[in-house]
Amino acid sequence: MRPRLPATKLKPAAAPIHRPPPPTTSRLLSTAAAPSDECGLQQQLDAHIARGNLSLARHLFDQIPDPDVRAYNALIRAYSWRGPGLAAYALNLYRAMLQDRRVPPDKYTFPFVLKACSALLDLRSGRAIHRHAARAGLQTDLFVSTALIDLYMKCAFFRHATNVFDQMPARDAVAWNAMLAGYALHGMYHNALAYLLRMQDQDARLRPNASTLVSLLPLLAQHRALSQGISVHAYSVRACLHDKDGVLVGTALLDMYAKCGHLHYTCRVFEAMADKNDVTWSALIGGFVLCNRMLEAFGLFKDMLAQGLCFLSPTSVASALRACANLADLRIGKQLHVLLAKSGLNSDLTAGNSLLSMYAKAGLIDEATALFDEMVVKDTVSYSALISGYVQNGMADEAFLVFRTMQACNVEPDVATMVSLIPACSHLAALQHGKCSHASVVVRGIASETSICNALIDMYAKCGRIDLSRQIFDVMPAQDIVSWNTMIAGYGIHGLGKEATALFLDMKNRACEPDAVTFICLISACSHSGLVTEGKRWFHMMEQRYGITPRMEHYIGMVDLLARGGFLDEAYQFIQSMPLKADVRVWGALLGACRVHKNIDLGKQVARMIQKLGPEGTGNFVLLSNIFSAAGRFDEAAEVRVLQKEKGFKKSPGCSWIEINGSLHAFIGGDRSHPQSPQIYEELDSILVDIQKLGYQADTSFVLQDVEDEEKEKALLYHSEKLAIAFGILTLSEDKTIFVTKNLRVCGDCHTVIKYMTLVRKRAIIVRDANRFHHFKNGQCSCGDFW
Repeated sequence: MRPRLPATKLKPAAAPIHRPPPPTTSRLLSTAAAPSDECGLQQQLDAHIARGNLSLARHLFDQIPDPDVRAYNALIRAYSWRGPGLAAYALNLYRAMLQDRRVPPDKYTFPFVLKACSALLDLRSGRAIHRHAARAGLQTDLFVSTALIDLYMKCAFFRHATNVFDQMPARDAVAWNAMLAGYALHGMYHNALAYLLRMQDQDARLRPNASTLVSLLPLLAQHRALSQGISVHAYSVRACLHDKDGVLVGTALLDMYAKCGHLHYTCRVFEAMADKNDVTWSALIGGFVLCNRMLEAFGLFKDMLAQGLCFLSPTSVASALRACANLADLRIGKQLHVLLAKSGLNSDLTAGNSLLSMYAKAGLIDEATALFDEMVVKDTVSYSALISGYVQNGMADEAFLVFRTMQACNVEPDVATMVSLIPACSHLAALQHGKCSHASVVVRGIASETSICNALIDMYAKCGRIDLSRQIFDVMPAQDIVSWNTMIAGYGIHGLGKEATALFLDMKNRACEPDAVTFICLISACSHSGLVTEGKRWFHMMEQRYGITPRMEHYIGMVDLLARGGFLDEAYQFIQSMPLKADVRVWGALLGACRVHKNIDLGKQVARMIQKLGPEGTGNFVLLSNIFSAAGRFDEAAEVRVLQKEKGFKKSPGCSWIEINGSLHAFIGGDRSHPQSPQIYEELDSILVDIQKLGYQADTSFVLQDVEDEEKEKALLYHSEKLAIAFGILTLSEDKTIFVTKNLRVCGDCHTVIKYMTLVRKRAIIVRDANRFHHFKNGQCSCGDFW
């Protein structure tokens, strides 16, 4: 539901404070001519600080012959309250104060300069100032101690903060809030709640105030602690905190309800608020986006604009852009882009990052890149959005280039950056790059983050090191449902169905509830391992025991399970009995099995169903053409290829690549562009002679053209994966496993040849194709010829 709009006119948001350019000499002389006495200069200093003219204030300060501690404090305070941008000036002025030994810092100086350290997260300077305060006998002063707690908590020096707090002879609500807010900042739910309870138990006069609630509510939202959030809401009503700090508390409450998935309460809080600002509207819109109510989210944005452009801000536009990205509504997104430009907000970093993310998610990578290049200021979020866009659009190489540029510009990658980058290693199966990324997150101290661990589990699985995936999974501080699903899926693509099933049982024993994705992964793992009976059991248990209604993806998995196992008729009957109308993907799963099991009659029936629905991709056209070619019906195969061309579907060329010493070498079928092509082709010809002695005969049904058998054999011999493996044989030492990745499904002839290769060249070979992993050794494949 969308909230009803209040009848009262909303108040405009406060205008941002802009720092003016440094004044010219003539302007200084005309506006700040120094009076004869220092008292007059101090008054003008206070006046300029009050108006935000800090450059004029500093000029006047420098004119005072002997500034006293009040003058120092006034300017240090002004700098420190302007945030990280000017906090360094506060520290520099404090150092100048120390050099001017006539004016020692007092109990007001230390809190102000410590606030600057907090803004800069400058722990080293903060600890030095702590020592200065101790020498001055002020380390237990209420205001100094509170400022120290704030610094240590923001820098995650919890033990130091606790020591300062415990040594305070008296504490007020601000000191307690500093501890609670610090723990909340770092997501330490139980610690924050413990201090909230201690605060009320140890001093009956102290009660949580608006600042307490505003610090606590985002933490409750993060942990989806709805019952505690309702208790906080009830307390705020009893304490009349809505009357004093209505916007702050109300915004935090509606944000908490939205993130807990209760939009009804979110809207009720919004309607009850007398005053609202752009942050309030942004939280409301963002809540609808979070709950996947995109149309309503964008409707709220238009309602907000109808209240007056005073509410248009980078934050509110960012929420609307997220809705556009998820709706894939580029028309509205581009209109917002124009609106930002007209409003003068297009240079804002938050707005720019939101636009960048929208274009990247929509696949408009050229527009995203152009916008990125135009941005004057870029931060970690900017680089992360572009990296994620490149990876999502299959441009892993470009993602690595952006990451290297990011490092060259001294922009520190964070968790989001690495979560975006690591899948690029997965896409390319670039193990060396993946290990470097792993080392990078270890060095940066973020390797234990759950999202990082999940990305690493997926990366190592897709790079052929399922053993390392399991090691990371086992040492994770906390596994979420994504961790379990990713590990089960990893086992599945390696054909380790029994291990996937064992992990699922372990998941149940640890009281972690499976979701719909869990069963998609589990059924797929059974399918790739030929565990037909087990897969059918899990499918029925999913609905009967866990109450999960099957989705189309579950039905696709079941058809694939039955069809791969050779139960083609049962798979056909299963499709006929589905409560959902089977789409092309379902029929395509059966069609692929008809090709593998050479069931031409059923294949023709399935082909007619697909033709009625209209093949949705190149793959189904290729399968249809393959079936006709295998039956020797080349005219009909040619007709399918003509139809494919008319529909605008292009067959992706087979491409394989191999990583050698951190460098990727790519091959396409019949390619001779590689510098070592003569040696590669010579090695393949030699291998062909050797494997023919062992009884190999080319399966020419995998060549679609109606050409002579000898030409077909040559076409098969030079498939991309064979070229990549031959290069690996020539390049890697005999004790190294050859790991090749292919963008398409490995064909039956290549699968046979690679098994022979392991015998004649005594090598272990791993091939990752579009469906799964094949571990070849001693003439056998881990898939058991079942893929």
